[in-house]
Amino acid sequence: MAACAIRRGFLTVVSKYNKKQTHRILGVIEGSSGLEVKRPRLPCLACGLPNIQQTRFMSSRNRPEGKVLETVGVFEALKQHGKYETGQLFLHSVFGYRGIVLFPWHARIYDRDIIPPMSDSKPEPPGSHGSKEVKGRTHTYYQVLIDTRDCPHISQRSQTEAVTFLANHDDSRALYAIPGLDYVSHEDILPYNSTEQVPIQHELFERFLMFNPDKTPPFSARDTLKAWQEKNHPWLELSDVHRETTENIRVTVIPFYMGMRDAQNSHVYWWRYCIRLENMGSEVVQLRERHWRIFSLSGTLETVRGRGVVGREPVLSKEQPAFQYSSHVSLQAPSGHMWGTFRIERTDGSHFDVRIPPFSLESNKDDKAPPAGYTF
Repeated sequence: MAACAIRRGFLTVVSKYNKKQTHRILGVIEGSSGLEVKRPRLPCLACGLPNIQQTRFMSSRNRPEGKVLETVGVFEALKQHGKYETGQLFLHSVFGYRGIVLFPWHARIYDRDIIPPMSDSKPEPPGSHGSKEVKGRTHTYYQVLIDTRDCPHISQRSQTEAVTFLANHDDSRALYAIPGLDYVSHEDILPYNSTEQVPIQHELFERFLMFNPDKTPPFSARDTLKAWQEKNHPWLELSDVHRETTENIRVTVIPFYMGMRDAQNSHVYWWRYCIRLENMGSEVVQLRERHWRIFSLSGTLETVRGRGVVGREPVLSKEQPAFQYSSHVSLQAPSGHMWGTFRIERTDGSHFDVRIPPFSLESNKDDKAPPAGYTF
């Protein structure tokens, strides 16, 4: 079966792919997109992770010019069962970037497209829309490193700063980001192998992984990666994933608890949430507006409306079907719910609303210190 995955700034071609043959992966890398990121300097990993400084972003609307054909590696058979191991090289099946698996997470999938048995349904948050949410099977996600050479080419389709942390209590408004980390679902992995000892360019690659030719895949976790995973487990682990599809537009939400702040004699609890919109059909559409409802355990119900998301109004087409971003929310209560809709516009000017599946905002019972190894 011939397969061709085309994404903005990155082209992957696989000819006659099957489990009994190996094939070259060819990537077409476009020139610089004008993205300029002031990346943090990473000193010695004394206690599991380097210091991270705030990052600033500048993006250019100019389209890249010129293409370079580059051999990346050799495809491997997809794993229908089990999981990919630490050190597995892959191409992202949707966004096309090169990456490497750091470690797997096991998430609970709440898929509202599946009709649940009555006994398995979860209660709806106050004021949310109709259908019930079902607890599906456990699904594997991965914490991965993105090759920094590919970040400029995916920046218009997926944020490459999805993992964020609160700063120390001295500056309650400061937010810090780790560049080039992502959460990837098992079905997004296109595994490949490479003869290069450093096939992924990322400031943390050689600090977290070492080349081991006697191992498959030939990269092993260093003690620094194991320590980082263990110490920062509460900040990194995803536990729930929520999905719902409306008129061929699927919305996936992954919430993360970030911690609590003291502000004006009250507690403020913070979460980040990662959202992916995917066009499962052939019609070209564009996201125009967002409409959020945010319910807090304190009894407040807030409505938020606005144009686009994170300052963008992405177009979703068959060639570029997905857009992924992260944002943040705070409550003056340890738990709550969020739900809402995205207003989507068709090419003929008509609109429809895509449901955002309700998801819980839950705080951890034990108060968490800032991520281990960080000096804020």
